[in-house]
Amino acid sequence: MSFISFIAVFSITHYLPATATTNSLKIAQQLDESSVIALRKATQLSQEGLNLFQQNTVKSRQQARQKFQEALVIFRQQNHQQGQMLCLATIGKIYGDFGDTQRAIEYYNQALPLAEATGERGWKGNILNNLGLIYSQLGEKQTALEYYHQALPVYRQVKDKDGEGTTLSNFGLLYADLGDKERAITYYNQALPLFKAINKQTSVAVVLNNLGQAYSDLADFNKALEYFRQSLSLRRQVEDRVGEGTVLLNIGAIYLEQRQPQEALKSFETALPLFRQGGRKREEANILVGMGRVFDELKQPEKALNFYRQALPLYRSVGDRSGEATTLNNIGFVERDRGNLQAAIQNVEKAIAIIEDLRTKINHEDLRTSYFATQQHTYNLYIDLLMRLHQQQPQRGYDALALHISERSRARSLIELLAQANVRLTKNIPPSLLAQEKSLQNQRQIQEKLLGEYQNQPQPDPEIIKATENKINEIIQQQKALQTQINQQNPERRELTNPQTILKLPEIQKQLDQDTVLLQYSLGKNRSYLWLVTTNSLTSYELPKAEEIENIAQQFHTQLSQATTANDLAMGTGKKLSDIILAPVADKLAGKRLIIVADGILQNIPFATLPDPRNRSSEYQPLMLNHEIAKLPSASTIAIKRRQLAQRRPAPKAIAIIADPVYNHNDERLTGKPGNNPLAPELELERTALQRSAKTLNRNGWDRLPGTQQEAKAILNMVPGDQTLSAFGFDANYNLATSKNLNQYRILHFATHGFVNEQQPELSGIVLSLLDPQGNQIPGYLRLGDLFNQDYPAELIVLSACETGLGKNVSGEGLVGLTRGLMYAGAARVLVSSWQVSDAGTAVLMEEFYRQMFKEKKTPTQALQIAQRRLWENPQWRSPFYWGAFSLQGEWR
Repeated sequence: MSFISFIAVFSITHYLPATATTNSLKIAQQLDESSVIALRKATQLSQEGLNLFQQNTVKSRQQARQKFQEALVIFRQQNHQQGQMLCLATIGKIYGDFGDTQRAIEYYNQALPLAEATGERGWKGNILNNLGLIYSQLGEKQTALEYYHQALPVYRQVKDKDGEGTTLSNFGLLYADLGDKERAITYYNQALPLFKAINKQTSVAVVLNNLGQAYSDLADFNKALEYFRQSLSLRRQVEDRVGEGTVLLNIGAIYLEQRQPQEALKSFETALPLFRQGGRKREEANILVGMGRVFDELKQPEKALNFYRQALPLYRSVGDRSGEATTLNNIGFVERDRGNLQAAIQNVEKAIAIIEDLRTKINHEDLRTSYFATQQHTYNLYIDLLMRLHQQQPQRGYDALALHISERSRARSLIELLAQANVRLTKNIPPSLLAQEKSLQNQRQIQEKLLGEYQNQPQPDPEIIKATENKINEIIQQQKALQTQINQQNPERRELTNPQTILKLPEIQKQLDQDTVLLQYSLGKNRSYLWLVTTNSLTSYELPKAEEIENIAQQFHTQLSQATTANDLAMGTGKKLSDIILAPVADKLAGKRLIIVADGILQNIPFATLPDPRNRSSEYQPLMLNHEIAKLPSASTIAIKRRQLAQRRPAPKAIAIIADPVYNHNDERLTGKPGNNPLAPELELERTALQRSAKTLNRNGWDRLPGTQQEAKAILNMVPGDQTLSAFGFDANYNLATSKNLNQYRILHFATHGFVNEQQPELSGIVLSLLDPQGNQIPGYLRLGDLFNQDYPAELIVLSACETGLGKNVSGEGLVGLTRGLMYAGAARVLVSSWQVSDAGTAVLMEEFYRQMFKEKKTPTQALQIAQRRLWENPQWRSPFYWGAFSLQGEWR
């Protein structure tokens, strides 16, 4: 089935007809008689226009526009600002409803300063909201977001619940369009009670419909149908034919998802005349695309193409570029299934050109990332088409182009971040924004301190902890929005950022050497692909569909993280996974260093733990026994990092270690009494229950990790004292971790608890001391957002904690987590973990890892391989649970 995002949502353009009546237009009494007569004529025309506008037909709206145009001429002659504003805004509304977005913007922009000058706050909110809606429809989501943010406080100031609900609903629409369905639902649920409170049934129906769409996108079809049916009932009660058509469209979409194409067709056919009668071209196009989808499902490609091709000019006429891209993508699917690969590629290339253009117009990183995630199906289709052409014509280089498209589809936000990592400019930034930036940071520190206090209570209140976390997240979101605003004030940052750094095959090969091969994966709905790249060759392979790979990979990851005995992995899912993703290239791996660009759930798999596909015995022999292994989020990232590293002088000192912080009031270092003390080394080796992570901060404090101090001291013993910085206990704090002192060290090592938030990765981080020597609570959470503000020009950063390599898996972007922040801060490479590691096992692994680097002069990738092998050779640590979690990401040389 072809991909289609034709489900329609209602946006709300706000209009206050009460302010447009004759009585509301003020006519100054001191005017001469001719002026009074003229203004009365203009007012009469405005009232006639309003009456026609409210009839809500194509013809009446066209007549209304003419009336307002005539009135506008008179109001301008008489310099009557209120009348001009009313006419301009209403004409803009009519043009917007007819899909003439450019004229709508033109008229709204003329009306906006007049609304401000005349003190018409309600109209100002309306215009701002409607401008936001238009820019959202044009795909310029960042601009839309800015207008909504301006409209919302205006409505709240004048206590306009209708306007407030409208803007909240349109916020939800914007986030839904960008793929953030959960945030969309939050906004819709804020809007719904406002509309119910003023008994505005039409808007209640709008929000119910949009909630249905959001739940449909989340595949909760029963809940979606429940909301759609509520909305449909209200639409029919108020005799809103266009609204009825939109809900029918969405119900048809649900039937399609449930593989009931005939039922879907009935809904679409009922809705189509409702849109045509109302002159709603965008909605008509949505219906046509839905009908095309039905006939695609019914294996009638000619009919499907006919409907898609009818939809294209309608989308173009109303400037709906997202709809146009989706339709081009659908045509590509049908042409592919008909065997017309070149025709399919032509349509998909047009779709991608639109997607790339729309993406560049979104300045907010999160919005850009979430939008790009919703478009990955188009890139996957393009890759699939190219690989099919490669099978037919293997000498034409289609596989190399497919690899390039794979690069274009992944880690784009990270690539752009890395490209601007050293551009820390404050030029052109107003002092007020810099002051606001500092204020938000102070606010966050206060909340972080409170969070620590709440967690250290004898009986922590989960609700209070959760509320505090939510407050911290709210501040973080404000900080990110402010950063976007600051970036917009600083055009040099954009000029110095080079997003055109997506590598093609020759550039990728230049990054490799004779001993290194790149394995790049792309998981697809129907089939997946693997490219093996060397300095002088490219070989491609077709793999099973994503679902099959993901199911096995998830089972394997679960086994690894549960200390499963080593041989179970060889006989179980580990071997199955290795047979699928490594066996096809086994004969080309001998003696090679492996650089892995993974996709989907494979990003969570430490490849070092996979059974070596060349091993034919029944005994488990992990891949790391014969290979150095490193990972990259994309091949292009290493080229950017190398350009930066080539211009950077190495830091003068060897290593800074922050370890064994003070987390709670029971710590011996506060009480002076024996308590949670480090165990003797020989006992500590037997204690493996202590783990260095948390899935949530909603917990009763943090246990001390004795192994971290042992780990740190063992490392420090290998390096001259004047080359090190060590911070234990109270000194292992947030202030040190964010100070400029750390930019003097080539290696930074954090040995402490980690915490991961896979839904909101900006909340992930590591835990530093939460108390000072007097027992006072202090901020101690070093989060992802903090890392983006640090200058860590390190050759290596080690997060010797749990799950620090995990994050939110964003389609097209990869894992968004701590690794991203560390690479942005300047790390050439990072060592992070994929599950909850053993405190004791990690201490042993880290000691051997550093011994190999400092004493044996090995590279980090060599050192990690040898350290993992040493634990493997020891029966006590043989299970990959103890040595397999850590993987190196970034520069391998």
